[in-house]
Amino acid sequence: MSVSLLKKERKDLILKEINIHTRISLIELTEKLNVSEDTVRRDLNELAEEGDIIKIRGGAMSKAYHHNSSLKETYAHSQKEIIGRKALTLLKKGMLVLIGGGTTIRELVKLIPEDFSATFMTVNPLTAVELLDKPNIEILLIGGQVSRYSQMMVGGEVHQRLSEIKADLCIIGTNALDTQGGLTDSDWETVQVKKSMIKASAKVAVLSISEKLNSVMKMKVADLQEIDYLITELPSDSPVLSSFKNGQLEIL
Repeated sequence: MSVSLLKKERKDLILKEINIHTRISLIELTEKLNVSEDTVRRDLNELAEEGDIIKIRGGAMSKAYHHNSSLKETYAHSQKEIIGRKALTLLKKGMLVLIGGGTTIRELVKLIPEDFSATFMTVNPLTAVELLDKPNIEILLIGGQVSRYSQMMVGGEVHQRLSEIKADLCIIGTNALDTQGGLTDSDWETVQVKKSMIKASAKVAVLSISEKLNSVMKMKVADLQEIDYLITELPSDSPVLSSFKNGQLEIL
């Protein structure tokens, strides 16, 4: 096998990991590929120059997560649309909904009917912009420093605001979900904000394409027992989801 083919396979794997998990750190890619940081950094530079990814501090992000992304750049778009339609059934008029960000949540927001009325509070400015198209939704954007890693608001002000509310429903995406490892991520500030969001909500729904299931990242957000709804593109009786079924978690 030629060196160029090995490099192509490596870059294809990097691109797949970034698309599945939305963003990934340089350290995680180095460990997964078992190559040097310099090698991964060169690959990321080339993928960015080719327009396939967006480089961020300490790693890379999927192009679909960028505010200028188009529909065709969204990884697993049809699966995420299915998830969005399922998640829509959890929304009730007059709710206070605490919502995160990401490409799957973007699909949910697009599907919300124009006559639907509720209050949405978010830590993600891109989600707030998407919600502006819904004339009967009141939008509350929690302020703070914007994380370049997750594009979420982070910092003490965010946690303070979240500690003062009790939302009817929290809707968040995930980078990894596992029956033993729970909901995990690789960025400390992102993990802390998601923990506060879960604590501030009566019910929690996690939206995830099935490719993210049975994977674990370095930092825990929550145990599976802290989640009320798991929504994937798969039928609820799919064998892939059987290990996630317990007394509390409802699978849609």
